[in-house]
Amino acid sequence: MRAITVIPGERDSARLEEIEEPSPEAGAVLVQAVAIGVCGTDGEIIRGEYGWSPPGRARLVLGHESLGRVIEAPDGAAVSAGDLVVGIVRRPDPEPCVCCAAGEWDQCRNGRYTERGIKEIDGYGSERWRVEPEFAVRVDPQLGRLGVLLEPASIVAKAWDQIDRISRRACTRIETALVTGAGAIGLLAALLARQRGLDVHVLDIVAAGPKPEAVAALGAAYHHGDVREIGDVDVVVEATGVGSVIFDVIGQTNPGGIVCLTGMSPAGRRIEIDAGALNRELVLENDVVFGSVNANRRHYRLAADALARADRDWLERLVTRWVSLDQWRSALERRDDDIKVAIAFDAG
Repeated sequence: MRAITVIPGERDSARLEEIEEPSPEAGAVLVQAVAIGVCGTDGEIIRGEYGWSPPGRARLVLGHESLGRVIEAPDGAAVSAGDLVVGIVRRPDPEPCVCCAAGEWDQCRNGRYTERGIKEIDGYGSERWRVEPEFAVRVDPQLGRLGVLLEPASIVAKAWDQIDRISRRACTRIETALVTGAGAIGLLAALLARQRGLDVHVLDIVAAGPKPEAVAALGAAYHHGDVREIGDVDVVVEATGVGSVIFDVIGQTNPGGIVCLTGMSPAGRRIEIDAGALNRELVLENDVVFGSVNANRRHYRLAADALARADRDWLERLVTRWVSLDQWRSALERRDDDIKVAIAFDAG
C-alpha cells in the first residue's frame, strides 16, 4: 500500500512510497483511509524542523488529521465495519504520569507521550491504517469526508472546555468573544463560540475572499484592521501565534477576561513590551492568560458533537482544496485563499 513518509530532521525527505500493510500490533481496528488534513505541523516535519521517527526506524508515516472507514473491528468495540472514524493523535506515556493515568494525556507532565504522525508512532497517511479501539472516534456519517475536520475541531473543543471551566470563577456570564486568525483553527473556534450563543468577532489580515465570507455566513463580525478598533471582549481565542497580536489582545479584554493561546509562535522574533504595565493589568483586572494544545478523548467527542450540529454547507467552506494522493505535494503549497487543505484517498 502507498503512504507518505519522511525522515524527521532531514529536510525535504518526504515521499510517497510503498510500505507494508499495518501490523495488528498497531491496533485491532483496521481502517481504509478516506482523507488526511494538512497543517503547519506537517510542514515543519517535512522541512526537518520537528518530528521523531519510530524507535529503530528512519522513516515516519505522516498524517495526524485523519479520516477513514472501518474495515474490521473486534466484537464489543465502540466502532464497527462501515463506520467513519478519526484516530486520536496522542498516546499516554508508557509509565503514566498522574495526568496520563487519568486520561488527560493532553496535559502530560513528563513529556514521554507519543503522537501518531509526529512523535515516534506512524501516522494516518497511508491507504490503510490500524488504531486501538479506544483511540477511534466515530464520526457522524452525514459529515462524509468533512469529518477530516474533527482533529482540528478537537483542539478548539479543548480550548472552549478550559475557557468554560475558568469562567465559572466569575460572577458574570461570557457574552462576547474575539478570535484572532481566520484559518481552520480560528474559524472552528468561532463556530463553537457561535454555538454557545456568543457575540463573535474574528480578526485576520485579508480584506476579502473565503475567510470573511465564512465569518459572515456564521453570523459573526469580520475585521481586518487594528485589533484595538474592536473594543473590549470577554474572551479571546488567539490562533495566529504572532507576538504583537498576542500582547495586543491581552489588553483587549473586559475585567476578568480570559485569553486562550492556541497559535505557535516562531522562535527568535523579539518585541518590546512594558512588562510592568502588563502585569499590573492582569493583576488588577483578575485576567487569565493560558495556553492550550492537543486534546484528549473527551475533547474529540465534544468536537464530534459540535461538527454534527454545524451546517454542512458552512463546513464545506473550510476545506478550500481537496488534493489527490498522487498530488500530495501540492497540498503543502500555501495559497492566498487557503483555509484548510486535505488529501483525499478516495474519489468521494
